Amino acid sequence: MSVIRMIHVTFPPELAGQAERNWKEECAPLMIKQPGCLSEQLLRCTDRPGEYISYSEWDTDASIQQYLKSPDHQEIKRHNTNISGAAVVVKRYEQVR
Repeated sequence: MSVIRMIHVTFPPELAGQAERNWKEECAPLMIKQPGCLSEQLLRCTDRPGEYISYSEWDTDASIQQYLKSPDHQEIKRHNTNISGAAVVVKRYEQVR
């Protein structure tokens, strides 16, 4: 059973375009190449400008743990903290069967 990792991110609305470009050009390419990362998507909230969810699906929790120790994870964190006013909350989910 795969593991879903959701990162809830809020940026000042005036920086939303910068955040989207950052995800497309820097973060998503690093995420999807990680061993065990099955998919990566960025969801834009239509009700609250500047609010996003990075939705990724992983084969196992062990793959997530390996990614969290990687230099690529540090690079992604650096890209997100470079945008002033960003707030990040990470949550993991599994499908109820």
